[in-house]
Amino acid sequence: MKKSQWILGLILLLALAALAFWARSHVHFDFHVFAAQVARADRRKIAAGTACIYLAFAFRAVRWAMLMRHNKKVPLFSLLGTQMIGFTAVALIGRFADPVRPYLVAKKTGEPLGSQIAVYVVERLFDFGSMALIFSLALLWIPHSAMAATPGHAGFFSHLFAPLTARYPILSVIFERFGALIATLAGVVLLVLVRLSGNAVASFFEHSFGLISKSLGHAAGHKIRTFHAGLDVIHNLSDFAISASLSLSMWGLIAFAYLETVHAFTASPALAGMSLSTCVLLMMISGGVSVLQLPILGWFSQIAFVAAALSSLFGATPEAATACATTILLGTFLCVIPAGLIWAQFDHINLRKVTVESEYAEEELVAKEEISGTPTGAGPSPAADQIGPR
Repeated sequence: MKKSQWILGLILLLALAALAFWARSHVHFDFHVFAAQVARADRRKIAAGTACIYLAFAFRAVRWAMLMRHNKKVPLFSLLGTQMIGFTAVALIGRFADPVRPYLVAKKTGEPLGSQIAVYVVERLFDFGSMALIFSLALLWIPHSAMAATPGHAGFFSHLFAPLTARYPILSVIFERFGALIATLAGVVLLVLVRLSGNAVASFFEHSFGLISKSLGHAAGHKIRTFHAGLDVIHNLSDFAISASLSLSMWGLIAFAYLETVHAFTASPALAGMSLSTCVLLMMISGGVSVLQLPILGWFSQIAFVAAALSSLFGATPEAATACATTILLGTFLCVIPAGLIWAQFDHINLRKVTVESEYAEEELVAKEEISGTPTGAGPSPAADQIGPR
């Protein structure tokens, strides 16, 4: 684990310790009530939610196969194992195991690592775009009171454009309801521009940010050129439509999994009656916390933050909120571990070893990219063709 990851883990540990210390004197928690909430949960709904998550992995595998089909055609479900093993590595080892998936796909298909990192970049862009679109649409049905109580709610746009909203009050209403949707559409337009004229967009941002800091401008230009190289896997409108449909379907399944899991807690009126749009808000909170996923420790941080959201924002009791947050973690994130470990055994893959290998291979690829000036994914890399244990 890198020094920065140790520092991040220490900060998160201190934050959890502070939260536990505060909760000890401010929150009354009855473990008997907690156990009763777990015992009375509807197992069928939890199982249905978990089944949706497993089905979502199949969508991920198909999407990856479709994104790489112009370089090499593979059976649609042949990459299911790499997806499950990769997410198992993230669940057990932490978010820095993300390169495992492109690394394993490269080894399995014989494709250059650079090309699979490009697919990974595009996959993440589709994930972010799908989540943003679903969240933006959900905001339209979330009551104003619930939205206003949420940190970072759509009112952020009203504050950002305060001079305009002060002069034109109607803009405040528009930003509050449609701010997230406008930002999502703006992001889509920017990605289209990057796909069509990546170098021109990179030069523009490089120059603009360079007025503030040359290093910041260089970093912005480099990132945009990397995105442009990754977006080359999308050759036409048909590619975009297929990937977008798979992504939206997959995230729809994940949202339904959250809804079924929350509704499983029938003993809590606040949870059993939660609407789909409100549950999407919960999914965004959970997803935001998981971005900083750390081994083991990250599980407890996710439970703590999701439970706090369920309790403070949605009115659930601390016991019901904690029981639900724990079940969400198990049913939507950690549920892949058994299948991933079994698949890894069949494929003779050591998760810790392959995480180190993938991290080393990615660093080597980035180093060669900086020397050659060619963004990752823009073309075959000599080092990427020789992926193997080091």
